[in-house]
Amino acid sequence: MRICYLALALLLLCLLPVPGNAGLISSVQRYFCRIRSGRCALTSCLPKEEHIGNCSLGGRKCCRRRKGPVPRA
Repeated sequence: MRICYLALALLLLCLLPVPGNAGLISSVQRYFCRIRSGRCALTSCLPKEEHIGNCSLGGRKCCRRRKGPVPRA
């Protein structure tokens, strides 16, 4: 039974985020940014882009190109 506790502890240690890299959570956020046709920006989005979410827990932003103005009928 003690081996099960040890195995569980080692598994939890492997899943903990490393400082500077949030591991699994950041990977999922980057994946969803790419699905939404975005890119991860280190500090801020470019002038022709809009902020649509986050890429990591550290503050990286998910940006995508702004859509043009909607023509009025």
